[in-house]
Amino acid sequence: QVQLVESGGGLVQPGGSLRLSCAASGSISRFNAMGWYRQAPGQQRELVARITSGGTTNYADSVNGRFTIAGDNAKNTVYLQMNSLKPEDTAVYYCNARRYQYNYWGTGTQVTVSS
Repeated sequence: QVQLVESGGGLVQPGGSLRLSCAASGSISRFNAMGWYRQAPGQQRELVARITSGGTTNYADSVNGRFTIAGDNAKNTVYLQMNSLKPEDTAVYYCNARRYQYNYWGTGTQVTVSS
C-alpha cells in the first residue's frame, strides 16, 4: 500500500550535481528510516545514505562528504543532494522506506556521470 516514486536522475558531467527526490504516498513520519540505495550494472545493490525518523543520517564511505540526505515532512519527500559527482556514481538509484519488519522500494531513477 506504500508507494515511493523517485525523480531527478539524468546525465551529468563529472564534478556536477543532481538532486534526487523520493515522494511517498502519505506521511514519511510513519517510517522508522528512509534511505537511498544504488545499483550499477553487474554490481550488487548498496546503501548510499539513510535518515531515521529522528533525523540521524548515515552515508556510505564512498559518498560521505559529497552527498546529503534530507527529509521534508510537509511534502512527504526525501531528497538526496549529490555534489562532486564521479563516473563511479553511475547507477540506478532506489528509494527505500522501513517500518518495523517491512521494507518498501521505489522503481528507481537513472544517474549517469559521464563526459
